[in-house]
Amino acid sequence: MIDKDTLRAAALASKAWPYEEARKLLKRYPAIEQGGAPEKGYVLFETGYGPSGLPHIGTFNEVLRTTMVRRAFEALSDVPTRLIAFSDDMDGLRKVPDNVPNKEMLAANLGKPLTRVPDPFGKYESFAHHNNAMLREFLDRFGFEYEFLSSSECYASGRFDETLRAVLRNYRKIMDIMLPTLGAERQATYSPVLPVSPKSGIVLQVPVEVIDAETGMVAFMDEGERIEQTIFGGHAKLQWKVDWAMRWVALGVDYEMSGKDLISSVEQSSKITRALGGRPPEGFTYELFLDAKGEKISKTKGNGLSIEEWLTYGPDESLAFYIYREPKKAKSLHLGLIPRAVDDYWQFRANYPEQPVEQKLGNPVHHIHNGDVPAETLPVTFGLLLNLVGVMGEASKEQVWGYLRNYLPGADAASHPELDRMIGYALAYARDFVAPALNKRAPQGVEIAALERLDAVLAALPEGAGAEEIQNQVYEIGKAQFGDLGGFENLRDWFKALYETLLGSEQGPRMGSFIALYGVENSRRLIAEALARAAQG
Repeated sequence: MIDKDTLRAAALASKAWPYEEARKLLKRYPAIEQGGAPEKGYVLFETGYGPSGLPHIGTFNEVLRTTMVRRAFEALSDVPTRLIAFSDDMDGLRKVPDNVPNKEMLAANLGKPLTRVPDPFGKYESFAHHNNAMLREFLDRFGFEYEFLSSSECYASGRFDETLRAVLRNYRKIMDIMLPTLGAERQATYSPVLPVSPKSGIVLQVPVEVIDAETGMVAFMDEGERIEQTIFGGHAKLQWKVDWAMRWVALGVDYEMSGKDLISSVEQSSKITRALGGRPPEGFTYELFLDAKGEKISKTKGNGLSIEEWLTYGPDESLAFYIYREPKKAKSLHLGLIPRAVDDYWQFRANYPEQPVEQKLGNPVHHIHNGDVPAETLPVTFGLLLNLVGVMGEASKEQVWGYLRNYLPGADAASHPELDRMIGYALAYARDFVAPALNKRAPQGVEIAALERLDAVLAALPEGAGAEEIQNQVYEIGKAQFGDLGGFENLRDWFKALYETLLGSEQGPRMGSFIALYGVENSRRLIAEALARAAQG
């Protein structure tokens, strides 16, 4: 761990985005630099979650990135911090998600607050409770420190009442902010307040007349009847942008990030916050995650990766690593990214101990582990593990360890627990994605001659030859000439031929490392099988 004073000095100048964001909060409260604190005694971070669909990585992304900014701020200041994970579960269900059961039952409850829509999975008291539980379960598993708040509970308990009064008192100001942003048809029915129908339980999109701001009384038409009803006690919620501003004021939010698609919402909500007498939080606009087709990830479409899917094939840290990097750049998010993310994480982790403090603060693993980066490194890459289990076919951990001992004499799960964990992920990924796509083609032309020479070279290697020695021999063959057949135009063609004929994939590992790991005799067997395919073809 970096000592506190050294860390603070470096953090004040670091260009890593969490520290740049954290310094916004120092400017927000100048008294902090003089040893003071905000009047409420802490700095409040918030993340929002709309539980209309199952949680996905985009949802988790906000909590992770916000936590990184929170920890960066704590490195800069001794002022206490809090993080609220807020669920907009008072929202009306607008459409039925594609990826849930019992769609007919959900369709019958369209328009009702999500906490009053039955759980299609039949496990919780409502659809919102189900999705909230899924989110919290993962956040707990990852070890986030947060306070969960439910919109429905806040409205019903009276926690928002004073700010709701302010909304009614400033009703005209809010309308003046919002109406110019709406089309003529929407203007005719727009209201900052959305009453819950006492008849149908639906969140109504109808014009509202303010009767008494102090008691929260409003009037509206419901199925042809004029209804007078308080907006307190969960009998109404606010329109989205007004709701966001109200929450910022009611809770005293100091920092909240959001996606590029919400830039206009942030602008309007900030104006409403000021109309209510509050100060908008500091913020950060990140680019969106895209699916494999380049489309925005949507909870209701279910076209993104689920948290469980990523964690089936890669560790928590690899997901955090991918999310940390380049937050202002749109990035694809699909299963094919996992192996690279795993290897990149381990490479940055291996670099961390020897880096000067300035580089440490810019290293993603510093933020993933909040400066307490574990010492264990990975002696082989995840990509190499995938290639190994790919050629092994169906295999157990014990069998994989048997091959690994060719490369790491005496190694086992007890001495290399992280490697053992990676083997489990590699077996799962290879089973589901590598094995079905393997297609070992027959070598041809100069490839046949090169493989024959490689076989002869491997047969002549001294016992215990290392990966580097083998790699050098492989290089020399790639640069050699084979009589009338000539040679390879470049080394890339030679390695591509090795991957495609021996491993059945377009990309692969350093062949010296692979052969040392898989064993010389086993590697010669792969060559023999490839040459046999050529003879048959």
